[in-house]
Amino acid sequence: MNIYVGNLNFKVDENDLQNLFAEYGEVSSCKLITDKFNGRSKGFGFITMDNDDEANTAIKELGGTLFKDRDIVVNEAKPRKEY
Repeated sequence: MNIYVGNLNFKVDENDLQNLFAEYGEVSSCKLITDKFNGRSKGFGFITMDNDDEANTAIKELGGTLFKDRDIVVNEAKPRKEY
């Protein structure tokens, strides 16, 4: 399952994000979205977990919780719209 994580503190790095979700199961990938011009975080990222039960537990437990001084948004990622 692909999971969207938003409202992240700009100081959060991919290791922080991966470690947060690893408490709920195996994380197969972690991608923090950055600005292509200055390399700074855009405040959101994506986590991929192969086990849907573990992913759903992480979404339920982490959504709206405080992480690095910010209330994070966590939900299943929606497919990107084609324009």
